[in-house]
Amino acid sequence: MAYSLFQSSRRRNGALRNLETSIEDQIEALREELAELTHVLGKTSRHQGEKLRSQASASYEDILGRGEDLLKELQQSYMRSAGEVRNTVRRHPLATVGAAAAFGLLLAMFARR
Repeated sequence: MAYSLFQSSRRRNGALRNLETSIEDQIEALREELAELTHVLGKTSRHQGEKLRSQASASYEDILGRGEDLLKELQQSYMRSAGEVRNTVRRHPLATVGAAAAFGLLLAMFARR
């Protein structure tokens, strides 16, 4: 029976070594999976970043195009308004001078206060 005491001690050490090895293997497997997950997340985030950058660029170009169209429209509207003002001044020069004088008097009155 003496051998059973030593044998059980060896079994424990063997079992501990097996457990230790098993744990180390699991830790190594987890490290590999974590490295793979990090790699996949890096690819995914790069892809999403490129996608967002592309969408932002398209939106910027769209807004820029709309702004240019609006600017052209405003310039055309300004040119039409300026032409109408010139025609009105040519048709009614005395009324224009009177309106300008009245506007000047109003500004002077407000400026005094």
